[in-house]
Amino acid sequence: MPAPLLHIETSQPLPAQADAVVIGAGIVGVFSAYYLARRGLKVVLLEKGRIGAEQSSRNWGWCRQQNRDARELPISTKSLALWDEFAAESGEDTGFRRCGLVYLSNDDAELAGWAKWGEFAKSVGVTTHMLSAAQASARAAATGQSWKGGVFSPTDGTANPERAAPVVARAIIKLGGSVHQMCAARGLETEGGKVSGVVTESGTIRTPLVVLSGGAWASSFCRQLGIRFPQASIRSSILEVRIGKGSLPDALHTKQVSVTRRGEDHLRLAISGKARVDPTAQQLLFAQYFLPMFAKRWRSLAPGGLQGLLSGHESLSRWALDQATPMERNRILDPKLDRAQIELTLSRARALLPELQTAPVAAAWAGYIDSTPDGVPVIADVPSLPGFVLAAGFSGHGFGIGPGAGHLVADIVTGGAPIVDPRPYRLERLNDAAWGKVAEF
Repeated sequence: MPAPLLHIETSQPLPAQADAVVIGAGIVGVFSAYYLARRGLKVVLLEKGRIGAEQSSRNWGWCRQQNRDARELPISTKSLALWDEFAAESGEDTGFRRCGLVYLSNDDAELAGWAKWGEFAKSVGVTTHMLSAAQASARAAATGQSWKGGVFSPTDGTANPERAAPVVARAIIKLGGSVHQMCAARGLETEGGKVSGVVTESGTIRTPLVVLSGGAWASSFCRQLGIRFPQASIRSSILEVRIGKGSLPDALHTKQVSVTRRGEDHLRLAISGKARVDPTAQQLLFAQYFLPMFAKRWRSLAPGGLQGLLSGHESLSRWALDQATPMERNRILDPKLDRAQIELTLSRARALLPELQTAPVAAAWAGYIDSTPDGVPVIADVPSLPGFVLAAGFSGHGFGIGPGAGHLVADIVTGGAPIVDPRPYRLERLNDAAWGKVAEF
């Protein structure tokens, strides 16, 4: 079942030439194209399906600094400011609000970990507040429970996954950019070892610059270019319930379940980290890269089925540019949800928040979360192919940092001063000797 999504119409003719082409119109792709367009480039945004229809509409909608990896924290902070600025610049509403995020726990070790992160955060200017038992219980009044403690991050917030990517795409069109749905990019053309064009199902666009923000499809696309990008996906299932007026929180995380308000009358419910691993040929290829991560998370990950193989997003096959590709055969990754996980999530949410006892389920869906071995994305040019920039592997964190990632992509493409230090996001780190060797393609 697809997640709720705002659909916008795009009917522009495919240009024969562009200054830059962005492949993939999830949140990172649309913001990349937006910031390139703002710098005066003639930009084409390509999407094989619908804008934002994969993981960019299937996530929680959190835009957070709290508990970020130190390498991601700077881009998280910048992104919060950019979410605010986008609304003022474009006149479009992504639903972004700095509502604050609340974390609650009765686990001493978990609280100690949050406190340790909080000390680090304060050292780099991030506001976060540890909550005493009394403060946590007061903020958690809707649970009707007492808590040992928690965290409140007042400057963090949420945006609306249903609207965000589509309205950014609409802003690109206002700036003169060209946006194309149901138009898959099949591959690239090169001249003199550099990017010279993008071959699509509807024709070829001549361009010296290409940004790949293909989400779970990125590694298989890179493989066509002889570029090794270690990536694996897990299948997560979440749901929404309808709510009435009451005292339910805007954004609350507990080990049992997390809840996020969407609009006035819906809550998104999920269990952090819980997912299924659908085996694919690509996962086997990169197995030794990901074994440490999967071993660390074995309590929350469960074996999946054949959906990954059938979906085609992690195929090892090579495809011809004059024939239909896996992207055209599967326009939108819409995997079957895990019914057991949905039922567990709902039961935990109703146990946590009594007001949800009679709340009806509005929708439920699954999505593939693409990950890198270290849980940090790649946002970088690829030295082996001048003119090619990769922005993928966001490991479930991409929605919140989408604006910062898109801005950094534009910095890389135009040679501008980077919004954050780009070194933590280079592709080469994943192929360093420290990760070990993997089989050749």
